[in-house]
Amino acid sequence: MPFNQLKPGVSQIVSDFTLKSNEKLTKVCELLQDKIPYYDWVGFYFANEAERTLHLKAFAGEPTDHTVIPFGKGICGQVAESNQNFVVPDVKAQDNYIACSFTVKAEIVIPLFKDGKNIGQIDIDSNTIDPFTEADERFLEWVNKQVSKTL
Repeated sequence: MPFNQLKPGVSQIVSDFTLKSNEKLTKVCELLQDKIPYYDWVGFYFANEAERTLHLKAFAGEPTDHTVIPFGKGICGQVAESNQNFVVPDVKAQDNYIACSFTVKAEIVIPLFKDGKNIGQIDIDSNTIDPFTEADERFLEWVNKQVSKTL
C-alpha cells in the first residue's frame, strides 16, 4: 500500500482523543504492520535519559525479550546516541546488532523528536533483505512527527 494512503489512518489514530497515548502507539504499530507487507515487527521505544536506556512502550508483531535496550547497544541504542536514521539492509552485516528473531533480515530505526529532543524511536524489523527505501524513511519521519504531537 502506498504510504500516502496510510497517512489518513495514522492521523485519525493520533487525533483520537478517546484513546490513551499507549493505545494510540499500539494502533499505529498495528496499522503499519498490517498494511505494509515487509513491516514484520513495528515498535516504539522511549528513552529514559537518567538510566540511558530505551523502553518498549508499544509494538505489533511477535513479542520480544528486548524491552529495555541500553544506549549504544544494537541499532536502536545507536540511534539513541546518534539522533540519526539508521537503515540496515542486512542485519548479518552489522557487528552491533541485537537479534530479536532468526527470521529478521533488515531493520530501520527512525528517531522520534519532541521539541527538538530525541525522546524515542520507531523500530521496524523485516523478514526481507533490503526492503527499505528513502520513501520508508520519509514516511516514518512523518509518522513520528504525528506521534510527537500527542505526547
